[in-house]
Amino acid sequence: MKLNELKATEGSRKDRKRKGQGIASGNGKTGGRGHKGQKSRSGGKVARGFEGGQMPLIRRVPKRGFTPRKDNSFQVVNLDQLNAFDDGAAVDAAALFEAGLVRNAVDPIKLLASGELSKKVTVSVTAASAQAAAKVKAAGGKLNLASAEA
Repeated sequence: MKLNELKATEGSRKDRKRKGQGIASGNGKTGGRGHKGQKSRSGGKVARGFEGGQMPLIRRVPKRGFTPRKDNSFQVVNLDQLNAFDDGAAVDAAALFEAGLVRNAVDPIKLLASGELSKKVTVSVTAASAQAAAKVKAAGGKLNLASAEA
């Protein structure tokens, strides 16, 4: 067998349909486009969403809300949840994650003042409310605020 003797398998290649080649061809005259109308003309395309002049669905349906470009959402931890830790413990994102109090140890964490703190703990979080900071200090603990990495 030589390269010049290679041939495609019978039936594997098909000629493209040649439109407008006379009435006898079966695709002459209107060339498979039917009679008249926008889609029969050259360049006759209908814009996406066009409904024949009727107000399109995308414009009829009300639009609500938006997605903010930067979502500064915190994982929330309440003071009374910190009572689960030992007295004098260092509570950081990793410790809160291991205790199952936050979804992950990467996203920012905010400490809120709900409940009472009865343990003396050192808390390292991204942010804390003013009341939560005061309650941690009143319980004899420390509060370290780390800036959130943008």
